[in-house]
Amino acid sequence: MALTGGMFASGHTTPRLGIDLAGGTSITLQAKADQGSAINKANMDTAVEIMNRRVNGLGVSEAEVQTQGTSNIIVNIPKGTNSEEARQQVGTTAKLYFRPVLASEPSGAAASPSASPSSSSSGGASPSPSGSASAEEKASSSSASPSSSATSQGRAVTDALKADATPSATSSAADSASPSASGGTGSSGNKLEDQYAKLDCSKSADRATAGKTAKPSESTVACGDIGGAWYKYMLGPAAVDGTEVKKAQAVFDTQTASGWQVQMNFSSTGAKKFADITGQLAKNSTPQNQFGIVLDGEVVSSPYVSQSISGGQAEISGSFTQEEAQSLANMLSYGALPLSFKEQSVTTVTAALGGEQLHAGLVAGAIGLALVVVYLVAYYRGLALVALASLLVSAALTYVIMSLLGPTIGFALNLPAVCGAIVAIGITADSFIVFFERVRDEIREGRSLRPAVERGWPRARRTILVSDFVSFLAAAVLFVVTVGKVQGFAFTLGLTTVLDVVVVFFFTKPLMTILARRKFFAQGHKWSGLDPKSLGAKPPLRRTRRPAGPAAGSVDPKEA
Repeated sequence: MALTGGMFASGHTTPRLGIDLAGGTSITLQAKADQGSAINKANMDTAVEIMNRRVNGLGVSEAEVQTQGTSNIIVNIPKGTNSEEARQQVGTTAKLYFRPVLASEPSGAAASPSASPSSSSSGGASPSPSGSASAEEKASSSSASPSSSATSQGRAVTDALKADATPSATSSAADSASPSASGGTGSSGNKLEDQYAKLDCSKSADRATAGKTAKPSESTVACGDIGGAWYKYMLGPAAVDGTEVKKAQAVFDTQTASGWQVQMNFSSTGAKKFADITGQLAKNSTPQNQFGIVLDGEVVSSPYVSQSISGGQAEISGSFTQEEAQSLANMLSYGALPLSFKEQSVTTVTAALGGEQLHAGLVAGAIGLALVVVYLVAYYRGLALVALASLLVSAALTYVIMSLLGPTIGFALNLPAVCGAIVAIGITADSFIVFFERVRDEIREGRSLRPAVERGWPRARRTILVSDFVSFLAAAVLFVVTVGKVQGFAFTLGLTTVLDVVVVFFFTKPLMTILARRKFFAQGHKWSGLDPKSLGAKPPLRRTRRPAGPAAGSVDPKEA
């Protein structure tokens, strides 16, 4: 009842359908080592995170991006999305740029004093590049998507040189859009200011287009998730290309015990560009002393500097966790995707085809269920009612849990998962049969129904647990060693196996105990399925008295 109430309260009353049932596009990408990057789990996971972020940027809320094997990535995009645009987005190696910030302020729901990025100086990761001088920033740190736990201020240091400036991170477009920073005045500057004024980063449609098509030499607007709140930015032309970052790695600072940090090394050209831009920014006031680290048109970090950062080395420090520091290091190291990808296959499934597949699966399930019902009624008669009631309870629990798992963990019911549910009908019915046969065996031994149920249950329970454990173990192994849609089959099979144990223990057994007290079953009606005569029951066991032997000292007549 609680699960059913939770399903209706959440508003998710139907299971989420996978791409093969709901329709959409499935893209298979094969990884290729690029620029010395190895095809390993860390790089593949980074690529999955970035692709997830790109697909979400297209306004897709139910896309699936997952690894398959050691070198493939599967991208499933549901219907209603421009599949051609998605194909162009997911596998391309996007660009990372360092752009000067002209203006920055909260956007949408974040546009309140409490949402100011300067309101906190602690929390999650807060990267900010620095070199031979110090820098401060507001930022989020994730290689794939901005972290909601990121702190809004951070502190960057290099070569143990630190600074404590904490200027405000907000400003209006009118105050910050200077001709030198924006790349010019006139109509182009007015157009940029108009775009900035109209931009609402709390809207997914605005985030999907802001800054996505801007050339490196052009000023643009962009959005960034800072500490879980959206901010909008006006940015100048790119000053440093992300490819100029030779190396970035996450390290733990054992000298100052300041925690995890990210160390960067620039190429010789990148070091000069970085020194030039930080020298220029250090002369300005906030926010024009900031630069935005822009990946795929989105600001993932926006540090400000107080002096020129030279030397080609930078250190990013803040309240990092190890995972956050590694994520930012991956982003800076690779500029975007750590590996290049080759498109292996693209499969488009229409909603009509998905509906036909679902219909066929349901028909197959109905036929299987009908055959089980016919067998139960023909062989067990009245006991079939117990089995059917248990099957209905199991089916209802499976449906409710699947409906809740969709929004909770992203579980999608695909065709293999439907097959798993169909197979589970036989597994569930098998548990009832084991119990019924144990009870009938006790009746064949001459016992009445009530003691037969109580004596038969312990032995049936052991058999049911062993059988279900084997089924669950097989499903678990299949889930671990396979990927993609086959995991849907394994997950559903494992889920229904666990529910089988729950139903047998908490519904079937108590129901049998109750029915054992009813005259129809207790007296073994011929339609109850427990008729002692039809089962070939033995007569009740009776104890007979042995004849007394001859008394002590007496003489047997035959011996006389």
